Amino acid sequence: MSEQGIRDARSLGMPKMLLLGFQHMFAMFGATVLVPVLTGLPVATTLLFAGLGTLLFHFLTKGEVPAFLGSSFAFLGGYASVAALFNNTEALNWIPYAGVGVACAGIMYAILSALFKSFGAARVMRFFPPIVTGPVIICIGLCLANSAINNCETNWWIAILAIAIVVVCNIWGKGMIKIIPILLGVVGSYIVAAIFGKVDFSGVASASWVGFPVQFENTVFSLVKGCDGGKLVSAIVIMVPIAIATMIEHIGDVCAISSTVGKNFVAEPGLHRTLLGDGMATALAALFGAPANTTYGENTGVLALTKVYDPAVIRIAAGLAILFSFCPKFAALVSAMPAATIGGVSLILYGMISAVGVRNVVENQVDFTKSRNIIIAALIMGLSLGINFSNAGAIVLGPVSLSGLAVGALVGILLNAVLPGNDYEFGTNQLGDTSVNFQQGIDRAGTGKKK
Repeated sequence: MSEQGIRDARSLGMPKMLLLGFQHMFAMFGATVLVPVLTGLPVATTLLFAGLGTLLFHFLTKGEVPAFLGSSFAFLGGYASVAALFNNTEALNWIPYAGVGVACAGIMYAILSALFKSFGAARVMRFFPPIVTGPVIICIGLCLANSAINNCETNWWIAILAIAIVVVCNIWGKGMIKIIPILLGVVGSYIVAAIFGKVDFSGVASASWVGFPVQFENTVFSLVKGCDGGKLVSAIVIMVPIAIATMIEHIGDVCAISSTVGKNFVAEPGLHRTLLGDGMATALAALFGAPANTTYGENTGVLALTKVYDPAVIRIAAGLAILFSFCPKFAALVSAMPAATIGGVSLILYGMISAVGVRNVVENQVDFTKSRNIIIAALIMGLSLGINFSNAGAIVLGPVSLSGLAVGALVGILLNAVLPGNDYEFGTNQLGDTSVNFQQGIDRAGTGKKK
């Protein structure tokens, strides 16, 4: 499946691959830009290092994993906590301090990567069987779905139009129309919204055409001129523990991408490479004042919908993100996109992620007659969704804020480790590895021929 997807993409030619790249860029743009909007980090810098981080990730994973890295929402609470440290010291810029903390969190990825490399995936993946990763993948999509609905509520007619265009193009479209439904849904609903006066273009008119996306005062290197050591240590203490949660989410994301593409990326190029790529991309972004990076579910949804898995398409999207980070007017044009358009498209993409998780649990024949499996899945989903949609939206432990997904994943991993009956062994059964059905497409009669 995946090799065919790669051949098909490259046979399309560069113009059509550029369209596919634009589609992936638009899929990640809304959420990636939203993080700096919520935190006060620079948008252009965010876009630049989403692209550079993605290319670094592809380099470290040997160009095999079709993942796009965008802004991580997991660190929002951490950024707010660091910013709060500077409320009474307006002369100090909090962004470089947060950047040091996030860079240290990125180093945690490198440490876990070394553990995978040293002890092997078989030992480490024993803690991440399908009964854990499947429900986590389901919850990744469901936790994100709330934001999609909130965006849809700004104008349901525009959202429904975006959804309708995506569905019609994907189900009944032919040729290129069938594999760029997300891009067509975005552009089509955007144009209709503009025609009916639902788009504010004032920011586009005032934006310049060319601008440098990095500001020195926001980089970690600005601390050379003067640094508050106490606040720096506090920022590190706040940010580093968040990496525990995001590393678990990373494993779930890689499992979801593996399941979508039909290739075991946990084994090859290996989680030690994907973790290192994600961590180094996060550290690089943080050094220059951009948010932490993470593998993006939106783009996994695009992969599932289009069935074009060529990593080169993702690299094209990364290149486009870098190019347009130097154009404030383009960033303003995309930022002016109606929230309902983003919501309609995201609703499908987030649902696709959860559907992948459901498929994983079903195809791997997880035995729910076992009480341990029911308890693990129930607590992962109950905690992940319950905390996420609670009034607080997170569990606060001193300076550390853990999302519902992080708590659910941690509890699931712990229960899987201590409850009797954990007979999962990575590497002995391809069907169960990483919650992915790698035998899909093999003749059930045992002939070994592709259907």
